[in-house]
Amino acid sequence: MGISLTRAAQWTMVSSSTAKLVSTPMNESLLKEILHFVEHFRSQYPQEAEHVFEEPLQWSTTLVASDFKTDYDISDSDVQSHERDSEGHPLLQLSPPTVYVRSFSQLSKLLHLAHDKKLAEVRACLEENREPLVKILGRSFASDLVIEAHDDAVSVVDRTKEEGLSKDLEVKVKLFQLFQDMDKQILDTLLKDISEQVRLNPKAVKNEVEILQVFCGGGDKGLLKSLRYTSDFEFSNGYRAPLWRQVQGDICYLVIEPCDTETLHITCSTAGIFLNGGIKQEGEENGYEQTSDTYEDLVTLLKSRSPHFAEKINQQDSAVQELSTKKEKTVNEQLQLELHTTRRNIYEPRPSGILSTCGKTEENKGHKSSEEEKKSLRQGAKSKIKAEFSASSSPGHMSSQKRKTEENKTLKSSEDEHKNLRQRAKSKTKAELSASSSPGHVSSQKLKTSAGALPGEPFSESSTESEEEEEQPYRHPETNTDLPSEYWQIQKLVKYLKDGDQIVTVHTLCAMMDFNLMQESCQMAIQDTGALKVLLNLLDTDEHKCEVKLLDCLPNLASLTPSQEEDIEVACCGALALWSCSRSTKNKKAIRKAGGIPLLGRLLKSPLQKMLIPVVGTLQECASEESYRTDIQTLGMIKDLVRNLSSDNDELQMHCASAIFKCAEDKQTRDLVRKYKGLQPLVSLLHKADNKQLLAAATGAIWKCSISQENVTKFQEYKALEILVSLLTDQPEEVLVNVVGALGEFAQIPANKAAIREFGGIKPLVKLLTSPNQALLVNVTKAVGACATNKDNMVIIDQLDGIRLVWSLLKNPSADVQSSAAWALCACTENAEDAGETARSLIGGFQLIVKLLSSTNNEVLASICAAICKIAKDEENLAILTDFGVVPSLAKLTNTTDDRLRHHLADAIAQCCMWGSNRASFGEAGAVAPLVRYLKSKEGSVQRSTAMALYQLSRNPNNCITMHEKEVVQPLIHMMGSDDEELQEAAAGCVRSIRLLYMANRNAELFTFRN
Repeated sequence: MGISLTRAAQWTMVSSSTAKLVSTPMNESLLKEILHFVEHFRSQYPQEAEHVFEEPLQWSTTLVASDFKTDYDISDSDVQSHERDSEGHPLLQLSPPTVYVRSFSQLSKLLHLAHDKKLAEVRACLEENREPLVKILGRSFASDLVIEAHDDAVSVVDRTKEEGLSKDLEVKVKLFQLFQDMDKQILDTLLKDISEQVRLNPKAVKNEVEILQVFCGGGDKGLLKSLRYTSDFEFSNGYRAPLWRQVQGDICYLVIEPCDTETLHITCSTAGIFLNGGIKQEGEENGYEQTSDTYEDLVTLLKSRSPHFAEKINQQDSAVQELSTKKEKTVNEQLQLELHTTRRNIYEPRPSGILSTCGKTEENKGHKSSEEEKKSLRQGAKSKIKAEFSASSSPGHMSSQKRKTEENKTLKSSEDEHKNLRQRAKSKTKAELSASSSPGHVSSQKLKTSAGALPGEPFSESSTESEEEEEQPYRHPETNTDLPSEYWQIQKLVKYLKDGDQIVTVHTLCAMMDFNLMQESCQMAIQDTGALKVLLNLLDTDEHKCEVKLLDCLPNLASLTPSQEEDIEVACCGALALWSCSRSTKNKKAIRKAGGIPLLGRLLKSPLQKMLIPVVGTLQECASEESYRTDIQTLGMIKDLVRNLSSDNDELQMHCASAIFKCAEDKQTRDLVRKYKGLQPLVSLLHKADNKQLLAAATGAIWKCSISQENVTKFQEYKALEILVSLLTDQPEEVLVNVVGALGEFAQIPANKAAIREFGGIKPLVKLLTSPNQALLVNVTKAVGACATNKDNMVIIDQLDGIRLVWSLLKNPSADVQSSAAWALCACTENAEDAGETARSLIGGFQLIVKLLSSTNNEVLASICAAICKIAKDEENLAILTDFGVVPSLAKLTNTTDDRLRHHLADAIAQCCMWGSNRASFGEAGAVAPLVRYLKSKEGSVQRSTAMALYQLSRNPNNCITMHEKEVVQPLIHMMGSDDEELQEAAAGCVRSIRLLYMANRNAELFTFRN
């Protein structure tokens, strides 16, 4: 229900909300696998099957009430399960044709009842719930686990137990693990089904490609100009296509330049070879469509497209046949084999011996065969060399294109190759710093080795004198003494870092982590080989696996940099590279996991600005994660950030303000900024209006700090309000969003509402209601709504047609804008003199507000209910709303469990009861029974609003009967003892209505009995 649904499933090409599963054999197999998983879920995982979903899965079902037997309450066509959640909601509810299911237990039962319609039910469920994982686990929880999908799910479960997390959370993690396992099983099954039908296989395609690559180039004499894969990464099954395309049968994608026609973009599939829409690199999903006939092999396709190729291939047939029998392993395969041997030997003791003058240990005779084996491996590794590095920014990334002439240059005698390889292992590779404007920035393009200097260039026997002088590493005075085996093994691993591609690099870093890098001999080896700069350079790669492993290594090597003045520049480069990495969410987690936060905290105390800028830059990037904000606060970094606000460097000030902006979401951080006297420096930054980036950061920090009213009081002392109002015009949107957000917080204090008007802030605020920027609109409507509670401000807003503008924002597609506009409308309606008349003058306004009651966003629903409560106080407006169906729309929402929505929904229902037969209509629509359950809420506002709604509804006899059946009297009697007078009166009034009805019925019965 994760990757298998989004990637393997084949959907119709329409919007995601209306897409349907195509009727294909693959989809049928997918549906059967999911059906089998869900059907047996209850028996295999009874504990997890009882877990209540965060949101119900709902779809249009073919089942009817007669299909349900025991364990269900059946009322006409509606069905409810006996099993209920903690709030009393049924775990299965059928309101034809829609069914709502909230647990796997009920889902399994429903499929059992469906009999021969099981597959149809599964199909409908998946089509109408495109993100089932989000509904089952909750969006935030599912997102966090997906981000950490590279971690072992079992370890996540163990970690939840160790940390003593709740049982519910542990069940969620187990469910996520089960979904992952199911996805893998489904994909494996589908791939197995496909493999049984294939005509082509990866090995055959690879052989044909490699043969043709040999005959590329050479102008018109060659078969082709060039032939390359779009991806150099090869899966263990030989495929190069992404996993989700492998399920479709794709093996790999090629880009071929013929000598006589345009470039060809080709898909090699298990079904054959054909042209695609133009996949130049992996991930361009719009290019996978087939645009030609299917051919049995690559040569046949090329013959049909290139007359030159068809003519030349006949002349080359014998050479092609001869070459196809001579396949050899590539350099990287051999390097990985040798690396595996090295890593395997890490824990094996090195035989003692005498150091030769070159620092090598002379092996005992007993290890002669092992040494000969290693020598043979090195010779085999050099038998064929990929001579070019690709233009990728990933360090060490090698091109798959090979030239026959280059092979001839690199094929040397085994003795010379062995000598050259040893010479390279001893040579120094100096990491270069880029000429970037950022101080000390390390470029990934500079990470080069002798293997990538020139295509096909053989290794040099010796370096020049100037090179030796430049690359001479630092030597410790004790190098003449015996060194442990780890020293030499680290040196060998560094060789692979300099020479290998991404796969070799990742394996090398894994091998390095098996050593104790805090050990002196290991750190000595790293210094002597110049590996530290190479590692820091690698941080600038785009290869995620390399970054993760590097971040694991760096904390253990931190002691190598700050101890020497000459390495400060290296530390700066490392900080810059870390800053670059921190823009990725996965990298942020890797930095934290590798212990990077305490290290950044120590570096934050540095007096060097060139060090502080990347360090603070990294912190402000990472502060978007809640875990980082907590660490920044608890490790005392807020004080250092505040201190650097007074720096004379604008860039450093900007990053400090941005970090505070993100961290100030938390109250404790806002209090710390005030404690360390950071509010005044923030206000002083507002005077640097010419630097828009700095201004945006400063206004953002002021906005978030203003959420605490104590900070607003301080800001008033520093005259911040007047400056903020002056920034409402002629500023970029990123500044306006923050300025208006801050004014919205300032306006929570009554005195500031008048001050905003006096400084001329009302008119520009109303003008901004026409902005297309959604984030700005959210803040503007909040600020206008806060200012509208002041009568004098409301007069100006009304004169500027502000009420109509706020109404118009209810049509905005953004749910955040809709809800913010509705809250502002509440304030405007309550404080405007002729708000009712204004609302009636807006064409389509009432239809719009009733239509929004069908929104799926609870915040929108709560705000619209609050607005209806205010608008319905005008009797004419209430009559119009009733005509547009406000009563059944409100009644449909009563099954909600959201307390904020319950509060405002109950208020709206109470107000709407004031017109005509609305009380009876609410009862007929089934709104009374769910309202009784609201009384169990722990929120006082919900209890008060519900009691008032029940009081209004109790004035209808049928509603009183329903309330009595649902045992409303006892909780109401308890509320009559509340300290809240409104709650007391409403509860007493409702009980009185029920009592009067009871007495009237009893008197009628007595009268009948006497007669």
